[in-house]
Amino acid sequence: PDLSELEVELASQAIRSGRLSIGPMQERFEQLVGTKADRLNAVAVSSGTAGLHLAMLALGIGPGDEVITTPFSFIASANSILFVGAKPVFVDICPKTLNMDPEKIQEAITPRTKAILAVETFGNPAYMDMYASIAARNEISLIEDCCEALGCSIKGRPAGSFGRIGVFGFYPNKQITTGEGGMIVTNDRRVADLCKSMRSQGRPIGETPGASAASKDSPTLGVGGALGTWLSHERLGYNYRMSEVNAAIGVGQMRRFDEIVAKRQKVADMYMSRLMDNPNVILPTLLPETVMTWFVFVVRLNDLFSQGDRDVVMKELRAEGIGCNNYFPPIHLQPYMREKFDFAEGAFPITEYVSQRTIALPFFTRMTEDQVDRVVGMLNKVLEKTLMKGTERM
Repeated sequence: PDLSELEVELASQAIRSGRLSIGPMQERFEQLVGTKADRLNAVAVSSGTAGLHLAMLALGIGPGDEVITTPFSFIASANSILFVGAKPVFVDICPKTLNMDPEKIQEAITPRTKAILAVETFGNPAYMDMYASIAARNEISLIEDCCEALGCSIKGRPAGSFGRIGVFGFYPNKQITTGEGGMIVTNDRRVADLCKSMRSQGRPIGETPGASAASKDSPTLGVGGALGTWLSHERLGYNYRMSEVNAAIGVGQMRRFDEIVAKRQKVADMYMSRLMDNPNVILPTLLPETVMTWFVFVVRLNDLFSQGDRDVVMKELRAEGIGCNNYFPPIHLQPYMREKFDFAEGAFPITEYVSQRTIALPFFTRMTEDQVDRVVGMLNKVLEKTLMKGTERM
């Protein structure tokens, strides 16, 4: 994470204020993220996963419903569907963008389909406008899992603005971080109000303790000024609130957003320029009019490499002190998913093929040119060595 003295000072302000939950830092952070996503309402929560869960609940998705989503994502996207008792219906991805193939979405819609949960994989907003059109045409909701895409855009529209609900995540490896945290964004005031209630134990909508209403001398007053309503609960709720300290860090990060993104773009550009002529590597592919803020930098090995080769490459990079990982293992092949839904290998061949060859390279805002050169040099060396061994086996 790229943290500065500004975030330290704002977090200190929150601590010194004595107001550690449901306060002005949360409200300010919500305003900043809502504006970035061009949404009227923003609801801070404890994680992106919590935000996706509340999105499902706010849209009334439950047992017997189906939600179309991608098998090539972090596990939380599919888990949020299972949290409410609905069924994830996976659609294979486009090998170019790594997002769901729009043509396959329409084929997967049934009378039980309640929503499309579209993931901006690695922050790439490709096809989001097409997903929105498909959802509208079929009178179902689009939930935008933009946890990896804050500040990204396509055709001038920012991530978070395509779905009826969008959800951002702020884990430490994201573009900006709050340590742990997430944000729900929507233009639907009713949905926002439901999420605000459910994030705070199902308390009445609008009944949260305000700084002007709360009093140290009369602690039972202070839920919108109404006596006793702090312990009233209108619906099943959760403890999904974001603390003031986390929100304060987020405020600082948002104030530095352009600076942080510029640094990430510089690192991505260094990787692109150094790897673009390497025939063994497939670089991230962006559609026209796409702006990326670069959550991670994931490359794919070409068809000459098997999954076993990829794993050897990662092992050798790690042995040289270069952190890397496979991004993402297919969700439908996770053990509990296979047990629950009887998924077989080959069910989503493009996802599986891509997943077997992806490598997430070291990527962070303060990465230097020398560090990028070291990663690229070692990657090239290991790839050539792996190819040579493969040729010898043949």
